[in-house]
Amino acid sequence: MIKADVLDKLIEFRHQRDWEQFHNPKDLAISLSIEASELLEWFQWKTDEEVQVRLRSDKRVELEDEIADVAAYLSYLCHDIGVDINKVLAAKIDKNALKYPVEKVKGRSDKYNEYS
Repeated sequence: MIKADVLDKLIEFRHQRDWEQFHNPKDLAISLSIEASELLEWFQWKTDEEVQVRLRSDKRVELEDEIADVAAYLSYLCHDIGVDINKVLAAKIDKNALKYPVEKVKGRSDKYNEYS
């Protein structure tokens, strides 16, 4: 997901500022949630049409900044607790494939315990 050189740069950025002391797993998870909420604010109260207009406007950079913040905190958390994001994401896809077999859910938005 995050290229190794970008992750190294992110970790070095944090190290140079001595921020590791604040980045325990709990606080990183909290910060990740806060940044995800800020990402949601970019879409709040907007119609689909308004979102499309904003995506083509100067406001897009604000969205990209929020996405970067989410990615940074998720990267710090994974790095610090030794989670290989690509490995766990691939495993989750396999689990979801069992929960949501194509023949039962294609074109449906039901939760796995709601379809028959």
